[in-house]
Amino acid sequence: MTNFSPYVKRLLQNKFLRFFIVSGINTIFGYGLFALLIYLDIPYPLALFISTIAGILFNFNTIGILVFKNHNNILFIKFIMIYGLTYLLNLGSLTVIKSIGINLYLGAAILVIPIGTLTFILNKVYVFK
Repeated sequence: MTNFSPYVKRLLQNKFLRFFIVSGINTIFGYGLFALLIYLDIPYPLALFISTIAGILFNFNTIGILVFKNHNNILFIKFIMIYGLTYLLNLGSLTVIKSIGINLYLGAAILVIPIGTLTFILNKVYVFK
């Protein structure tokens, strides 16, 4: 186990890897809420909006503290702006996906990686520099 611990420690020093680990937790929360709302027949734009708002509140501290090691709550406004942009991109993408006949559950799952990568880049460059 002693040989494994330094390897894990070194991996977790990688900001991008930490982002995807924390994002995995955040995605389970956000996607789970989105899927639940779709299941309850909430229209997908509203379901996406609600899950995005809940995600903003849940993700700000997990990403800020665990990924970027930043406790500055003043950055919350910038964080909201990034999530507003990614919400619009996600909504537009889901609209296209739905129009070509792909199930919304699958469509949202497909978008996790590209939207997540964009969110990491925007947070790294504009929010938690």
